[in-house]
Amino acid sequence: MNFIETRGNDGQNPVEVTFSQAILSPMSSFGGLYAPKTLPDLGEDFLKAHLDSHYKVVAKAILDAFEIDIDEAVVDQALALYDRFDDPANPVPVVKLYEDLYISELYHGPTRAFKDMALQPFGLILSSLAQQRGEEYLILAATSGDTGPAALESFKNRDNVRVACLYPDGGTSDVQRLQMVTEDGRNLKVIGIRGDFDDAQNALKTLLTSERFNETLRQKAISLSAANSVNFGRIIFQTIYHIYSYLELVRQGAIELGEKVYLDVPSGNFGNALGGYYAMKMGLPVEQILIASNRNNVLTKLIREGIYDLRHLEVVPTTSPAMDILKSSNIERVLFDLFGAERTKELMFELDRDKFYQLTENELAQLQVIFAADYCEDEEGKAYIKQAFETGYLMEPHTATCLKPYETSRAKLELKTIAYSTAEWTKFSPTVANALTGEEDATDLEALQSIAKLAGIEIPEQIRKLFELPIVQDTVIDKTDIEPTIIEFLQ
Repeated sequence: MNFIETRGNDGQNPVEVTFSQAILSPMSSFGGLYAPKTLPDLGEDFLKAHLDSHYKVVAKAILDAFEIDIDEAVVDQALALYDRFDDPANPVPVVKLYEDLYISELYHGPTRAFKDMALQPFGLILSSLAQQRGEEYLILAATSGDTGPAALESFKNRDNVRVACLYPDGGTSDVQRLQMVTEDGRNLKVIGIRGDFDDAQNALKTLLTSERFNETLRQKAISLSAANSVNFGRIIFQTIYHIYSYLELVRQGAIELGEKVYLDVPSGNFGNALGGYYAMKMGLPVEQILIASNRNNVLTKLIREGIYDLRHLEVVPTTSPAMDILKSSNIERVLFDLFGAERTKELMFELDRDKFYQLTENELAQLQVIFAADYCEDEEGKAYIKQAFETGYLMEPHTATCLKPYETSRAKLELKTIAYSTAEWTKFSPTVANALTGEEDATDLEALQSIAKLAGIEIPEQIRKLFELPIVQDTVIDKTDIEPTIIEFLQ
């Protein structure tokens, strides 16, 4: 299967590329992205065949259906990394919260967040490709809190790759920051920037397409790629858990095979939701995808009104910081799939130029067939956390945002909903502690201890030991200093 460009071809890049080419060089003509030329059919026959399959078997079958040009042995090694999750037999537990609401827990990997689901196998595959080609790669990552730790963990000490990870200083939880700044891999550089995630992501995209920066790398015999969800190597792995979670509901007797469900996704950069969209397009029985946002609710406005408006907006810090994003990269792939390259290029250029675009009535109607949306204020999220805890479920603030569209945005209440828990409670313990006990101004460690005592559980070892490790990555810079700082790292 080949990949094509979301904004059309500029006559300089190939018209189509393979999967390996798309993940090694993820940016395409006119600053666009790569998307599948076609999607495989994974309808009822596929679901029947894998009703009792292990996660790795389902994943291998989906990758085979995409016909990716990666050696089978490398794919098997990559998928074997799921054996490092809490339960190798079931790396993605699906837990019943309410009678019609199930939580797909995506956080049971090494960094306790859903980014491990894609970045664990992706890191091995990209490193293997670089070694096969005898090439050196710089991998850029921009993070609002979870991509960074997962990317650093995935690429740590792998051959032929170096990683520069950008994060907004003060814009992540303490645990997320510690997961990055305590990383001591020989090939890793963590860079705090004075700004927000959109600044980090904009810097990443600028560097990926900068002829000057790429020429500097060429002189050093280094190629450039990215670990963010602009890279389809991330997205392909994010389709898998949507399909697996549906099969798990069938196995649990919650639904019949073929019965439709709602997918309920907390969304910032839209990669998780895009994985659900592709799963739906490939035949997963989905009624609609519910998009949960926080106060940075540009996605709610887009899906409800067809307007993407960044004029006069700045990122608002919330208790769900991984979703404190205004410019969601993966919306572009949905627009491309629905409206084509020419219209996508027009809309993306308008957004870059005017910080605004508006869909036509017909385009909005097409979008609303697939998506519904609502946003969750911080205090509402805390109330949802407390409500879930009273039923015996410990939830973090990003997952909590899903409860809002679950309550407000389902047209068919008789259908079951799968909501996605993107992080473990430990990543955002002060907010969880405040929701459960009212305590304020607790440090992450104090909040972790308080919640563990209240819930009668242990703090996971991966989190507890962070507070004992030395800080080895202490760089914090202005946005204007990103490029020279990365070049200095490569010396």
